[in-house]
Amino acid sequence: MKIVLATRNPGKVHEMRSLLSGLNVELVSTSAIETAPEIDEDAESLEENAEKKARTLHEHTGLAALADDTGLEVAALGGRPGVHSARYAGEQADDVANRRLLLWELADATSRAARFRTVIAFVDREGNIHYFEGICPGEIIEEERGTGGFGYDSIFVPEGYDRTFAELPVDEKNAVSHRGRALSHFASYLREHV
Repeated sequence: MKIVLATRNPGKVHEMRSLLSGLNVELVSTSAIETAPEIDEDAESLEENAEKKARTLHEHTGLAALADDTGLEVAALGGRPGVHSARYAGEQADDVANRRLLLWELADATSRAARFRTVIAFVDREGNIHYFEGICPGEIIEEERGTGGFGYDSIFVPEGYDRTFAELPVDEKNAVSHRGRALSHFASYLREHV
């Protein structure tokens, strides 16, 4: 089965391929499809953004499509940045600017509890939508640590660990991460239905 991944992020593509290895699927990145449209992630929920991306690619290619949207939800900030995590410091901001803003906002916080939440939307070949969710609780540390990963990985320590996502080997991170958990649910679905 060929599945189009609704991402151009090489870190996400690598992570998804690793997590879904062993299944009889061929994963194709959006960047490999020259005519793939740009999709604005302008919805107000992770579910809506994921579905919008998956549906758009399914309609464009006729293939099954998989999209995810992930948010970092920080308790002291009322769940922000949430659905706006990738653009938290502004539309043109990069990961460094997003992390810098978040650390500044938490400078005087008494609680640094946070969780990553991923929602996967899978549109099968017939156009049916299926959702899968993964949550990883943890906390935001005060200074960046580690060189791996992307996004907020260098300031997020998952529950039960003393290292950030950016300090964990990829396999170990995938075993406990929000995306890993959501993809695990998706992989179980594929084993049963494909």
